[in-house]
Amino acid sequence: MKTERVIFVRVYLTEGERQIDPLLRRLHDVEKVRGVTVFRGVSGFGKSGRMHSSHLLELTSDLPLVVEFFDDASKIEMILAHLENEFEPGHVVHWQANVNI
Repeated sequence: MKTERVIFVRVYLTEGERQIDPLLRRLHDVEKVRGVTVFRGVSGFGKSGRMHSSHLLELTSDLPLVVEFFDDASKIEMILAHLENEFEPGHVVHWQANVNI
């Protein structure tokens, strides 16, 4: 199997931050990354220690979200430079990976 080296990025958000739509538009329309997946978490917490969770009897719009995407290293480095001031430190994680081609 042939593979290509890429950089994989994960961005941690919550629905209440209202950052998901601008981020997705940027990744799709401006950056044109290969693909993006958004996961909605059942529960989670970050640096603040505040728990974000859903309960059956409670409608909440502050659930954790994870945005994942990948592309070649040079493109990801430019994207990360654009995103570094838009998210708090620790909310964007990236690492090298291989994708089959």
